[in-house]
Amino acid sequence: MKNCLIVDDSKVIRKVARHILETMEFNVSEAADGQEALDHCNDNTPDVILLDWNMPIMSGMDFLKAYRAAAASSAKVIFCTTENGIGHIQAAIAAGADEYVMKPFDRETLEAKLQIVGCI
Repeated sequence: MKNCLIVDDSKVIRKVARHILETMEFNVSEAADGQEALDHCNDNTPDVILLDWNMPIMSGMDFLKAYRAAAASSAKVIFCTTENGIGHIQAAIAAGADEYVMKPFDRETLEAKLQIVGCI
């Protein structure tokens, strides 16, 4: 089974994403902000990270930069956010994101993105 870390300050989004991922046979962990996600990644190595952009304590972009600077940053990162400007997408990819999906997303969209990054 593959491991996925959902990083989002919205409990509702985490719940929806967890449900979708568990139906795709993923083991799912959650973090409510970027710092919690970094702490999790220091102890566990997820295969894929679903990452929100706007969060308290540490934003998704700050998390991504810190995570990619770490030695063990092998997880695929998919930004899941309402930020849809081309500048945001380019910045996310430049910082090390592997894919980008807009909220709200559904199972088909998430499944397609996971296939693109090679996680299913």
